[in-house]
Amino acid sequence: MSSPPTPGVPHLDEAVADRIDVTLVRRLVAEQFPHWAQLPIRPVEVGGWDNRTFHLGDTMTVRLPSGEGYALQVAKEQRWLPVLAPRLPVQVPTPLAHGRPGAGYPYPWSVYRWIDGQTAHPGRIRDLTRFATDLAAALRALRRVDATDGPAAGPHSAWRGGDLSTYDGETRAAIEAHRDRLPVETVTGIWQSALDATWAGPPVWFHGDVADGNLLVRDGRLAALIDFGCCGVGDPACDTVIAWTLLCGASRAAFRDALGLDAATWARGRGWALWKALITLDDPDPARAAGARHVLGELLTEHAAAR
Repeated sequence: MSSPPTPGVPHLDEAVADRIDVTLVRRLVAEQFPHWAQLPIRPVEVGGWDNRTFHLGDTMTVRLPSGEGYALQVAKEQRWLPVLAPRLPVQVPTPLAHGRPGAGYPYPWSVYRWIDGQTAHPGRIRDLTRFATDLAAALRALRRVDATDGPAAGPHSAWRGGDLSTYDGETRAAIEAHRDRLPVETVTGIWQSALDATWAGPPVWFHGDVADGNLLVRDGRLAALIDFGCCGVGDPACDTVIAWTLLCGASRAAFRDALGLDAATWARGRGWALWKALITLDDPDPARAAGARHVLGELLTEHAAAR
């Protein structure tokens, strides 16, 4: 299924993304940070969608937004990561330089200190339940950071931290498009329950994209939380999605207990997970499509168990 773009939500600019390569990064670094011009540049092993990331020497990375909407996140990370970092029990990226448009590239960009580690995967995690409680502790610490003047949910966060109704039309269209593959009444019920469970608390800090690719492990333990491009202050429900994408059984239960969030927030988290799964069911990347099917299965199993 191909959904129309959601208004105000960042999207990939293919014309720009296709031009981001080692040659472009080398030119940008040489023009703006000549003291690093002799360092080797190479793509990172595991890339991303919102940004293209490259090693700069052995201790730094260069991240270039892949679309205009993602470029909104650069100044935000530069401003707030130094504020958040000392208040969290895990490592987060450290901005080292703020690049400007140049060399035919139209957006601001960043240089960060490299964080050593591997992306989270069950085979790399020594104890998934311990991992879940460590992650919950990091997210609780994030919620405790003073939210005064923090960036409210909006296009920069893809409306994560905001109202789920932003994605109501897209979600219902996806349900209809896949009605031959889904228990439509049940899935619609999960979505409606999420919409009905409105956020009534004060705005708090959220990460916005707590996914396995943004969690780094070392020696089997959670070591870092990276890519704060979707962060902001608002409803933290979006940060629970990892419960259905990576966690299961005892680890999911431990995560929920350790987060200390109410049932309404958990219901909205299910809504965020459901939306993302539905719109990626037909993703051309087989791994993303398989991940969407897995999440739908987990959500349906949890729903059945709760009845």
